[in-house]
Amino acid sequence: MSGLIQVVGGAIVDSLANPARMLVARRTAPEQFAGLWEFPGGKVDAGEECEAALHRELREELGVEVRLGPELPSGAAAGWRLNERASMRVWFAEISDGDPQPLEDHDQLRWISTTNRDEALSLPWIPADFPIVRALLESLGTPVGSAPLR
Repeated sequence: MSGLIQVVGGAIVDSLANPARMLVARRTAPEQFAGLWEFPGGKVDAGEECEAALHRELREELGVEVRLGPELPSGAAAGWRLNERASMRVWFAEISDGDPQPLEDHDQLRWISTTNRDEALSLPWIPADFPIVRALLESLGTPVGSAPLR
């Protein structure tokens, strides 16, 4: 994996078959990311498969079980580059059990529209997640036009 820290994220949607809303989480830490929105998820432990790590992280952070859908293509085997040390793979997911709560690392959860690009793109995202949000909306056929990168 070329020494990069592998991170996984869940693009939790209300329906894998016909997604209209996506669950996003607002960070509480570290300080530089507090108050910014992200895809819930986290680091993959040594020897752990990415999909298993995503299930574990969503259970720990939100208290939910999910059914995974397709991975959001990034064009790189390690996923979306977050910084010089880490990359993130993102999967679509649908809650199969539980009621999402901000249990760890977040103070707020919000369901946002996947059909109204302005709602998603107007949130203050962690900068590395913003291009992923744009790609996700494009993959769902939501026109993103010329909204500026943040």
